[in-house]
Amino acid sequence: MGRAVVVGLVTLSLAVPASAQQQRVDPTWLSFETAAKTVRFQLIAGLTGLNGALNFNGFRDGALTIVVPVGWQTEIDFRNHDGMLPHSAQVIAPQTPLPTQPVGPAIPRAFTFKLVEGLPSEATDIMRFAAQPAGEYLIFCGVPGHGAAGMWIRLRVSATATTPALLLTPAPGAS
Repeated sequence: MGRAVVVGLVTLSLAVPASAQQQRVDPTWLSFETAAKTVRFQLIAGLTGLNGALNFNGFRDGALTIVVPVGWQTEIDFRNHDGMLPHSAQVIAPQTPLPTQPVGPAIPRAFTFKLVEGLPSEATDIMRFAAQPAGEYLIFCGVPGHGAAGMWIRLRVSATATTPALLLTPAPGAS
């Protein structure tokens, strides 16, 4: 049986503010193999100038959600594209207010090296972990102040999803 790579996308139009409508989800960011229950996501820090480059894949403040079925082996390939600032990433539990520095990871091994210091421009790291337990999480920059300034997207570990997907996420209160 050949290896199948499938990408799931949902684009919301009316419920997403105009600024988010300009953002694009690149289907090459997400690949998976259903039979092996493995998923790979390309996480790119500072991809665009949005929010002073404090963004992941051009999204800020949770405007992008990665959905992964519970129990799947997950690989997040992190790259710092920002030419000016260091960045890092970790999976944390949602919290209010957002932390201003790294906190303990919500999923074991779901963090990059140098959480506080951050990785320099074009540096890479790979997070490998089992997506469990089911729940809502944040992929958050641990460099002090970055995550609290909006450098985070969402991770949903789903007990009902059968394949991974990338979803545009409307901001709270968006109409």
